[in-house]
Amino acid sequence: MSFKQSLNVNLSQRLVLTPQLRQRIEMLQMTKLELSDLVTQQMAENPVLEELAPEEISIPADLANADYTETPSATLNGAADVPENPLSSYESFDFSEPSFVQADSFSENGDYSSGAGEMVAAAPTGEAMEFDGGEAREADSSTRDSFSEIDFGSTFEEYLDPGYRTREVEVGNDKPGFEMFLSAGTNLSEHLNAQLRTTITTPEIQEAAEAIIGNLNDDGFLVDATLEEIGQIGGWSPETMDQALKIVQQLDPTGVAARNLQECLLIQLNYLGYGDRLAATLIRDHFHRLQHHKWPELAKELGATVEQIAQEMKLIRQLEPKPGRKYAPPSTHYVEPEVYIEKFDDDYIIRFNDDGLPQLRISRKYRQMLDNKETSKEARDYIKDKVRSAVDLLKNIEHRKQTIYKVCERIVERQRDFLDKGVEHIKPMMLKDISEDIGMHLSTISRVVNGKYAHTPQGVIELRRFFTEGMTNDDGEEVSTRIIKLKIKKMIEAEDPRSPLTDDQIADILAKEGQKLSRRTIAKYRDQMKIAGSRERRQVV
Repeated sequence: MSFKQSLNVNLSQRLVLTPQLRQRIEMLQMTKLELSDLVTQQMAENPVLEELAPEEISIPADLANADYTETPSATLNGAADVPENPLSSYESFDFSEPSFVQADSFSENGDYSSGAGEMVAAAPTGEAMEFDGGEAREADSSTRDSFSEIDFGSTFEEYLDPGYRTREVEVGNDKPGFEMFLSAGTNLSEHLNAQLRTTITTPEIQEAAEAIIGNLNDDGFLVDATLEEIGQIGGWSPETMDQALKIVQQLDPTGVAARNLQECLLIQLNYLGYGDRLAATLIRDHFHRLQHHKWPELAKELGATVEQIAQEMKLIRQLEPKPGRKYAPPSTHYVEPEVYIEKFDDDYIIRFNDDGLPQLRISRKYRQMLDNKETSKEARDYIKDKVRSAVDLLKNIEHRKQTIYKVCERIVERQRDFLDKGVEHIKPMMLKDISEDIGMHLSTISRVVNGKYAHTPQGVIELRRFFTEGMTNDDGEEVSTRIIKLKIKKMIEAEDPRSPLTDDQIADILAKEGQKLSRRTIAKYRDQMKIAGSRERRQVV
């Protein structure tokens, strides 16, 4: 066998994401809280970026008295488009809070531009441009290292640090915050260990019991590790582990440290003194059949009546299936509206929620360092790189805001009846409909609507909830599947619990209203709403 070395030249095309484009894509799918964290992180990493002080935040004079309720781009009556240039017009934004960037415009290729010149503009070869009072003049490139890649114009002066100024600093009294008076809740592990310390046992068994408690999940079950695994790690014998488990299962809340739901319910019945009742027999020997509500078969097999089975089921329903959730940490999901959709007269206004987002600018101190001839080349290169990064961040923030506005505008146009009258009037709408309306890719629309909320006259709603499939009724009208699900839910809530509606009966009722669905479709919608079948819903009184 022989090997041969050779050189080959191949021509291929690849899609490479630049750091700016990658950041833009990531920012589109961020929530408002995540964006705030990103901006804070960028401010810590980029010394060129700084936050405006509250007293320095102001509204431009020509915008302070603007009547945006009559502006075509702000209202949705005429279905007007937002200007392609996200900063050339302010009518589509909220004037109560300043925007991240208050510049004039961005060009289509993403370059920052203002009235005096482009933010990222290449100077003519061999020449450099300086700005003095907003007018450009030629400079000798041999005597000055020009900042040709990033050009500061007169309009951009307002985003630069005006320089150090003396500010009065008010020092307040250090008073304790309100949170200092709030007590932290006790979790399950602390609650069990406090009881275990008062239990009389040997040190070895107590250590094993502490290990068992440490392996319980938030619901109080021992499912993440077996007794054998815990014993091997701690070096305890199987007998020690069994004794430790019995001690933990005797602690409050009753039913804790069970390996499954069946064991959890039996522990609670034994604690209540019902270990010999029919309920314990049902759970111990017929648990799986009990879940499928096969009560007549169980009654016949156990020599009891269906009424007796129903009474035992009432007792079982009073037990706690998740004994540890009382002490489980609260799963807090913070929701903050990205936009406010408010109605003024007959028009809807889309207003951005900028509360809590830092208002950014580029510090003038670093421009002064670039103008200083004594600044070293290394320092100049470093500042140029950081300014480019800052400008990219500002442009991407504005691109994100502009994209969200365009999507919200089309949503309001299509779902105006829902905003006026309520959920029963929501219309079928797909992501591709908005994608075609604004000329953006489907994945971009998906990123925009995912995890972002809007404050509407119908409450705070996730943007994705506006999108739903539909079907055509007998009158030829499109009806949202969400409305159909709501009808099914109302039917089940109003049914007789002793004779619940079957899927076939629900399908017949909907067919009389002009909406023909199969039994399988009804079952699918019911499962999506997490509603049990008719057999599981039946109650014997």
